[in-house]
Amino acid sequence: QVQLVESGGGLVQPGGSLRLSCAASGSDFSRSTWAWYRQPLGRQRDLVATITSDGRINYAASVQGRFTISRDNAKNTVYLQMNSLKPEDTAVYYCTNLNRLPRPWGQGTQVTVSS
Repeated sequence: QVQLVESGGGLVQPGGSLRLSCAASGSDFSRSTWAWYRQPLGRQRDLVATITSDGRINYAASVQGRFTISRDNAKNTVYLQMNSLKPEDTAVYYCTNLNRLPRPWGQGTQVTVSS
């Protein structure tokens, strides 16, 4: 059973930055593709970014050029650096392992972008 703990969220002004972390348990971390999703209040959970075991990365169009996903296999941790934040980035952010079914989910971390 994979356990995921997301952290790093908070309240930030438009244009600000945050760095999210996702600490994962389990022995398959380095072999897996990891993803960040986000879910605004009352809306569906959407894919934000993915990173494969060999470092290939993809982003949703809405965050391309502003967000950066990375991973540290030694720490079993995935990161999401978020720059130039906008109010529409406000959501609960989750990470998950795309190689596992059903998808494991943590509790998420709230990101609020507001002046």
